[in-house]
Amino acid sequence: MKAIYITGFMGSGKTTVGMMLGELTGLPVYDTDQEVERSEGKSISDLFAEKGEAYFRQKETEILKTLPITDCIITVGGGTVLNEENREWMNEKGTTVYLACDLDEIERRLVTDTARPLIAGNKKIQIKQLYQERLPIYTLASVTISTTSKPAEEVCREILECIN
Repeated sequence: MKAIYITGFMGSGKTTVGMMLGELTGLPVYDTDQEVERSEGKSISDLFAEKGEAYFRQKETEILKTLPITDCIITVGGGTVLNEENREWMNEKGTTVYLACDLDEIERRLVTDTARPLIAGNKKIQIKQLYQERLPIYTLASVTISTTSKPAEEVCREILECIN
C-alpha cells in the first residue's frame, strides 16, 4: 500500500488522527515536524527564531523525501503543501488526505497554543489570514475529510472507507 499523507491546517487534528489511524491499521506513523526537530535537535519554534521559516521549509522537504513511501502514515506540517515539489511528491508516492476544519473550530483549538511560531502575535487575525491563503492548496488533496465537531475515531473510519 502507498503511504497515506495526512495534511491540513494547524489544529485540524493531523497528529491525533494520524496516531489513531496507525493504531487501527498497525502501520507506522511518521510526523514530519517531529522528524525535523529530531534531525535538527531543536524545536520548530527555535528553528524559526534562529534560522527562519525558509530554512525550516527546506528541512521539511528533505525529511519528507527520506521517509518510507509504502505501508505507513505520514502527518505533515500545515505548511508542507505550500511547496509544489512536496505536493507532487506526496501525490506521486501516496494518497493525500486533507483534514478540513471550520475556521471557528481551528481558532477555538488554537486559542491557548503557544508553540506555533506563525501565529505568535494576534492569533485570530493570523489564523484567518493563513487559513484563507492555504485553503485552495489544501483542497488539491486526493481525499477531503471534515474534522469539525467529529471524534478522531469517526474521522479515521471515514479515511479508511475512502482509501480502501
